[in-house]
Amino acid sequence: MDWLPALLIAFALAPAALMALAIALPRWRAFGVLSTLALLAALATLVAAWAGPPAGAELPLPGLATSTPGAWMAVLVQLLGTVIGVFSARYLQGEPNQPRYLAAFAAVLAAVQVLVLADHWFVLIAAWAAVGTALQRLLCIYPERAFALLAAHKKRLADRAADVLLLAAAGFAWAEVGSGSLSELWRHAAQGEATLLLDASAVCLVLAVILRTALLPVHGWLIQVMEAPTPVSALLHAGVVNLGGFLLIRFAPLLETAPAARWLLIVFGLATALLAGLVMLTRVTIKVRLAWSTVAQMGFMVLECGLGLYTLAALHLIGHSLYKAHAFLSASSVVQQARLQAMRGSASPSAASLAAAPLLSVAIVAPVQAMAGTAAWPWWWSGVLALAWAPLFWMPARREGEASTTMTRGLAGVAMVAALTAAMQLGHALPLGVADTPLAAAGVVALLGMAAMYLCLVAMQLRPAQLAAWRRWSYAGFYVDEFYTRLALRLWPARWAPAARDRTHGATAATPVAASR
Repeated sequence: MDWLPALLIAFALAPAALMALAIALPRWRAFGVLSTLALLAALATLVAAWAGPPAGAELPLPGLATSTPGAWMAVLVQLLGTVIGVFSARYLQGEPNQPRYLAAFAAVLAAVQVLVLADHWFVLIAAWAAVGTALQRLLCIYPERAFALLAAHKKRLADRAADVLLLAAAGFAWAEVGSGSLSELWRHAAQGEATLLLDASAVCLVLAVILRTALLPVHGWLIQVMEAPTPVSALLHAGVVNLGGFLLIRFAPLLETAPAARWLLIVFGLATALLAGLVMLTRVTIKVRLAWSTVAQMGFMVLECGLGLYTLAALHLIGHSLYKAHAFLSASSVVQQARLQAMRGSASPSAASLAAAPLLSVAIVAPVQAMAGTAAWPWWWSGVLALAWAPLFWMPARREGEASTTMTRGLAGVAMVAALTAAMQLGHALPLGVADTPLAAAGVVALLGMAAMYLCLVAMQLRPAQLAAWRRWSYAGFYVDEFYTRLALRLWPARWAPAARDRTHGATAATPVAASR
């Protein structure tokens, strides 16, 4: 049927076109209708990608093409955008700048929809830059909030550096392949011929992703965007910041030819996951704790890509996005839950359970994986998962009359670990359009890193008083962001503090940071 390819092309282009139309119609009711239609079109594209698009269904616009990972990302982002948009309409009720907010919100979604279709370096770079530009307007929706301006300024500096690195990556790849087409690049890289130009392109791409994904040491802006409205935080943490992981999955053929680039991902990803995970445990404020959790999860996702576990990275991306959107949008109820938990109190886990928890976790993960018949991931990743889920088996010291409670908690831990392992096995059966290429030597390094983190957690539980000074450093984020903030303001000076604005322009004047939006 000749009309079917044309219909599939229309479905693929519809989300970006509808969100572009929403920019011109900044009204909540219009956005709701257009966003719902865009979500339905994205779902239709995903179904077509599963079935295998017929010949001749390529997109007619140059530099654009459909892909299975891109279709998944389009559905995910549009779903989150639709839900967060509904939440925003209630959250911002009565605010005078709602049209400006909605236009920027729709612009972010439109740019992301173009990015997931990108099949040319220039389209990719332009779309990612457009995402950052639109997001800047959302971050500065309240220009009187100094730390929001500082976060936007630091992000702008990281984005511009990432743009330069992406242009360099494009130049190296173009010189090697003779074309800016990403499909041509992946076909060329799939031949397995490693060259200096491809290595340089992969390294520049990885460094750009590190900057855009808020890994240490440039993570500070992601923490400070808590000054922005809650729906902006939800959109950023659940959708936009995950784009780096999506691009690493798409560029897997290139990464396979560049071991140096993969090791960069492993080093930065593992360090970020460990340090940010420890910092998160010391934070009390709900949204700040969630922000540090996002930094740690981004490090973990980048680590998975460096290890060649792209299926796990894709599942992690989807799961983290859905969880983090729910966590931010329900942050107010979390406060109530935290108060109730504080009233009930909590006992420290026993030393015996701390020691036995990893062994119990392995004893559950291994049989469940064996029951599947085929190993969905290498043995060392089973060890990483066992260490990550070991705290589910932590038990307080047994007291008289509490044996049944301890037994119940232990059985709950067994059920949870078994369910998580089974879910990951089933997730590998989904048609995500990716293939794994595990790097065994790096996997052992990742396992040792997770073991070190678990030992740190054990020490925090058993010797809290002796680690008081270390906890202060951890609470301060090991002062990494302070160094980056000073460097950012030295390289690109900006007046962002209220006192500086008052002295220079008066209390109500716009700052240079705000004016540059």
